[in-house]
Amino acid sequence: MLLESFLYREIHEQPAVMQRVLDRELPNIQRLVAAIREHQIEHVVIAARGTSDNAARYAQYLLGAVNGLLVTLATPSLFLLYQRPPRLGRALVLGISQSGRSPDIVAVLHEGRRQGVLTPAITNMPDSPLAQAADVVLNLQAGVEQAVAATKTYTSQLTLIALLSAALADDQAMSAMLLQLPAFVTATLEQAATIGQYAQRYRFMQHCVVIGRGYNYATAFELALKLKELTYSSVEPYSSADFLHGPLALVEPGFPMIAVAPSGVLLPEMQAFIATVKERGADVVVISDSAETLALGQVPLTLPAGIPEWLSPIVAIVPGQLLALHIAHSRGYDFDQPRGIRKVTETR
Repeated sequence: MLLESFLYREIHEQPAVMQRVLDRELPNIQRLVAAIREHQIEHVVIAARGTSDNAARYAQYLLGAVNGLLVTLATPSLFLLYQRPPRLGRALVLGISQSGRSPDIVAVLHEGRRQGVLTPAITNMPDSPLAQAADVVLNLQAGVEQAVAATKTYTSQLTLIALLSAALADDQAMSAMLLQLPAFVTATLEQAATIGQYAQRYRFMQHCVVIGRGYNYATAFELALKLKELTYSSVEPYSSADFLHGPLALVEPGFPMIAVAPSGVLLPEMQAFIATVKERGADVVVISDSAETLALGQVPLTLPAGIPEWLSPIVAIVPGQLLALHIAHSRGYDFDQPRGIRKVTETR
């Protein structure tokens, strides 16, 4: 049942989807880069919901750090319900939606076009209402995603954002590193059976927190969402800094925690954080490529060596997806069709 499920197959399709994005979407990326330069874009406003909102968090860090762009998240209710949209000025308004059918996200792009700003879209449906409202469409190239929980569309969104950042920066080293991405994810997927064994430890988990910071702040949010959707556990995402400002009081012996801590600028801080919560008895799952960091936790989920920090969120979510899948499987849940949710959610 597990190996035949849509979710298992779609998690394992991710390297192929990333390769299609890298092979096919560069012309669209280059069109968008030319338009960004022509419009002298200084600010990016992203409209998204759910998993796509987590991809937007990655864009905040990557487009900010690499490309010097101020990136903010739109407030769709201002556009559709209050009908009081802000002045967008010289912004780029980017819509991110797997289905391209959510009215509130489409409304943000329609208003962007009315104000005469650049309105690209990232979607898996190039004939969707969102795509029709866009100046440039970046196709996720994911094929049909039949499981309700998004996996391959999420990592494809991140891949497109990374491809855009590299092209906008005209950075050949970044572009070359992106070509290694499918191999990094393939290597990570080789842990599937081991992660299945680790999942038994959390079969009866009812609550958890996921910690990430910097580029992997997005990973904390996305992994928390996957655990909520698939295991029906109460899971909250935090940055390591925010968790120390009050939520640290939650930690008691046996408290489950997942720390996303790949090599990079924030690794020393994440190591210190893990040590702090372990002193209070936390049961820590560590996702990292650092042997020293992995040794700090009770459960190590290993990332391949050599992934730069800016690219790590695309790989680091994969062991989290597998962990959520296997916990749900251990509980006998329908992880292709979790209770109470649908594949396409059309919010207003």
